[in-house]
Amino acid sequence: MSTPTTTAQLAAIPGAARGRSAAAPVGKHDANRKRLARLGWTFSTPAFLVVGAFTIFPIGFSIAMSISHVNVSGSGFSLSGVTGSNYNTLVHAAQWRYALGFTVVYTIITVLVEIVLGTCIALVLERLTKGRGLMMALLLVPWSMITVISAELWGYIYDASYGVLDQIFSGIGLGHPVILGTSTSAIVAMMVADAWKTTPFVAIIVLAGLVMLPDELYEAAEVDGASSWTAFWRIAFPLLRPTIALAVLFRILQAFGLFDLPFVLTQGGPGYSTTSLAVLGYNTMFQDLDFGPGAAVATSTAVLVLIGCLLFLRVFKAQVGEEES
Repeated sequence: MSTPTTTAQLAAIPGAARGRSAAAPVGKHDANRKRLARLGWTFSTPAFLVVGAFTIFPIGFSIAMSISHVNVSGSGFSLSGVTGSNYNTLVHAAQWRYALGFTVVYTIITVLVEIVLGTCIALVLERLTKGRGLMMALLLVPWSMITVISAELWGYIYDASYGVLDQIFSGIGLGHPVILGTSTSAIVAMMVADAWKTTPFVAIIVLAGLVMLPDELYEAAEVDGASSWTAFWRIAFPLLRPTIALAVLFRILQAFGLFDLPFVLTQGGPGYSTTSLAVLGYNTMFQDLDFGPGAAVATSTAVLVLIGCLLFLRVFKAQVGEEES
């Protein structure tokens, strides 16, 4: 029968033996961690190289181009010297200021509309007991469609000669309005096309958050006599804030880089009323061959998006901290 080891007996064990028995598992664990770390870097290196070649390098080259004199010739272009004239030209250009204001307003309106519509759709889907899978599949059709194809589809709908809306308007006696021919109607038409494509994305994200909420919360609200609207606004919505914040963040990134819809539907017109920052950068760099100002447009757009996302995340974290406290 073995007797328990006392403290005195442990103290009598030689230090080397005790050190070997205690240090062996730790040393083996550290060796395994280092081996796994080396293995991770080995598998990650190709991905880092691809990201560096196709993401980091173009961004760095765009920044360098935006602060340099760009000399264009028949054999290409070259960079020489450092200058701030590209950004000076940008700030004093009325078209850039309009494109900035248009992009900001377009982003705010479309994101708000899509968040509201997507949340409503998610609430309806969450209450469905049958057919939810089919409805989700139908919702994913607009989102999965390439934006250029979606823009072409809406271009046919808005066409003033044979478009569906033209037939509807003429049938109810409103004549043949040129939807994409005036500034206000063209902007609204683009927003409708954008909401049609991206609202399902918001709905799927919000639905994923809704189905994760425990049923006990709704049952407790029903026992307390709360209405459906009160239960959503007081219980579900606060818990959905992280999910909605994620959807808003993704949509801001996408909407601020607006390019496909105006490029296909209006080419930035009429005039430059639907010219976003992305379209302006493309026109400046590849049509006017002003590589320096074009790179300045791209760089300033990226900086504005970064600042906007950081501010949004800071405000969101502050709200979460106030709720937890």
